[in-house]
Amino acid sequence: MDDPPSWIAEFTVTPKEFAAHLDAIADSGLTPVTISALADHLAGRAPLPARPVLLTFDDGFADLPGPTAETLAERAMPATAYLTTGAITPGGRSLLPPAPMMTLDRVADLESAGMEIGSHTVTHAQLDTLSTRDLAHELRDSKAVLEDALGHPVRHLAYPHGYNSGKVRSLSARAGYETATAVRHALSSDRDERYRIARLIVRQSHTVADVRAWLAGRGARIAPYRDGPKTVAWRWYRRGRALVRGPEFAG
Repeated sequence: MDDPPSWIAEFTVTPKEFAAHLDAIADSGLTPVTISALADHLAGRAPLPARPVLLTFDDGFADLPGPTAETLAERAMPATAYLTTGAITPGGRSLLPPAPMMTLDRVADLESAGMEIGSHTVTHAQLDTLSTRDLAHELRDSKAVLEDALGHPVRHLAYPHGYNSGKVRSLSARAGYETATAVRHALSSDRDERYRIARLIVRQSHTVADVRAWLAGRGARIAPYRDGPKTVAWRWYRRGRALVRGPEFAG
């Protein structure tokens, strides 16, 4: 977006910068793949290309089935879109602050443009602070809505803002997801965890040089690795706050 809402501005780039990032990927010689291709590799069903890269887009903002999908299609780059169903369904409810969002009836258009669809829950809550009942609702209902819209199974999940725990990962598997992506601010690897696949967030401050460094395997740690004390402490703090305030936006 050229003029994003202030709350999401940190995690946006302009259309011109986005095109430059995709050109850097094309120049790198890496092969863009979908999350299903990575899942098949991690499960031992099929090999990945020698130098794969996975492009993911969360939430379902209004540009996704328009300029974003078109810019990817122009370069024949597949990608994966994780959608927050409460934010894109008419009359739905989510915790996302106000922003221009796509609508559920455009989900099939994303597939036609070369994007695989995954769930990003119903409301975009901090999953690792929810009760078992609320967590099951977030995982199962979002999956069901997307499957009804597409007419086929939805196998993949992205945790809002990457927040997860052992319980979240276990219930994600029981809900029928084959993979789940976190954030972790790290490069993934052949040893990565299927229900905590590492991703890098592209922020407004990142340059094309930063993207090129990631594509060359530099500038970020490599997953998997154990959660550090700060991550664990932050999780417990958020859980305590959620007991008082109720479910909160993951962002």
